[in-house]
Amino acid sequence: MSVRSNRVGEQMKKELSEIIGRKIKDPRIGFVTVTDVAVTGDLQQATVYISVLGDEEQKENTLKGLAKAKGFIRSEIGQRIRLRKTPEILFEFDESINYGNRIETLIHQIHSEDKPAQEDKDK
Repeated sequence: MSVRSNRVGEQMKKELSEIIGRKIKDPRIGFVTVTDVAVTGDLQQATVYISVLGDEEQKENTLKGLAKAKGFIRSEIGQRIRLRKTPEILFEFDESINYGNRIETLIHQIHSEDKPAQEDKDK
């Protein structure tokens, strides 16, 4: 990814957080955090990674609400960020948080299993 696409991605992340948090009034959209925005080198597409607080049903409802509001969001981004063409927006769940939590759980399990073995060794 180029420096320009990184800059555009960071600016979009900031603006999207504000738009989703303050401008969209859809009740299906719960507590959403924009974790990252990946913009292609030609600035034609932007993949927005989101994290949603809630269960699977809440996540699916939020994704449906964001898909419905995609046109509004894109027009708001176009007004706030001066580009020749506003990137097409795709929303995806950020699985890295779940992945990190899973790794942390596994490390704690290994550590707790290793503790009794260490105590036996010390005796």
